[in-house]
Amino acid sequence: MPQAFVQLTKLSKRFGPLLAVDNLSLEIGKGEALTLLGPSGCGKTTTLRMVAGLETPDSGAITFDGRPVVSVVDRINLPPEKRNIGMVFQSYAIWPHMTVAQNVAFPLRVRRVDGATIRERVRAALTMIGLGGLEDRPATRLSGGQQQRVALARALIHEPALLLLDEPLSNLDVKLREQMRVELKLLQARLGLTLIYVTHDQSEALSLSDRIAVLNRGRIEQIGSPRELYERPATPFVRDFLGKSVTLAGSIRAIAAGRAAVELAYDGGVVIDCAIPAGLDLALGRAVEISVRPEALRLADGANGDASTLHGVVEAVLYQGERAECEIKIGGVAVPIYLPPDTQASRGDKIALSIARDAPRLWTK
Repeated sequence: MPQAFVQLTKLSKRFGPLLAVDNLSLEIGKGEALTLLGPSGCGKTTTLRMVAGLETPDSGAITFDGRPVVSVVDRINLPPEKRNIGMVFQSYAIWPHMTVAQNVAFPLRVRRVDGATIRERVRAALTMIGLGGLEDRPATRLSGGQQQRVALARALIHEPALLLLDEPLSNLDVKLREQMRVELKLLQARLGLTLIYVTHDQSEALSLSDRIAVLNRGRIEQIGSPRELYERPATPFVRDFLGKSVTLAGSIRAIAAGRAAVELAYDGGVVIDCAIPAGLDLALGRAVEISVRPEALRLADGANGDASTLHGVVEAVLYQGERAECEIKIGGVAVPIYLPPDTQASRGDKIALSIARDAPRLWTK
């Protein structure tokens, strides 16, 4: 991780009996894009609002580049306007009575920047986000994607040290969301922004982040790179929240050289070879689960399959253009898999599947 720029230390926040953020500590490196990811109510937006100065923590401290902006013990709590941050909200918060230029210029006007500098910087900001020439257009005549860009330009116009984004793409349609993901990623890299992004959308988190902090009930379940969290989740919550997962029950049949043979509970005789995670205590006969991502399952030759070949029945086929998403029933358990778009599979077909080596992860029950 780069040198820490934002440091959160033992932050807690209650709303009545609800503990929204529970003793949370986190460091964000300078120039890093970090995403707070989790379901509704996990504490991610409350954490972001405490960083912004829109909520006051009950305990803990926040520093920016070593400078305290919040310390409950020392009674420090800088107001938002003194934290040198930019923020983009889910609703964009575009003022409908203002033009595009007036919306973007607002942070500079309240800072009493001179008119010539404001006009120059507004033009540069709108050109940067692809809205050059729309300075005089009323804000109400913009599309959702254009309003989102105006909100982003307004957040960046005063050159903040830290950019905070609270689910900024959730109101856009699918195509615009995908486009804006790319634009945000390129913009962040080009400007070297330190960025904290809040979302419950796994695709956004995986594609935009240098690191992801997965939150659950006000605490961090796991933090790491998108690849690390997707391929090596530390807990079942992270595994199941970050993308689809195929989970199958079984028991330990053999243990040798850091690997375990797991006999599946509902496909008689099928044995899956798994690496044993560090620190996992296993014994012969112990009930366990294995999990794999759907893309790690491949079609196999049912007639010539080995002891690790899974056998199931096609329940549904959903054509998605670039792939076919299939629901396969294996021993009474429905599991999702991804197959090539030209796969000739129909409901009721018997199917054999193999698992890529080292794809299965072993979990105790």
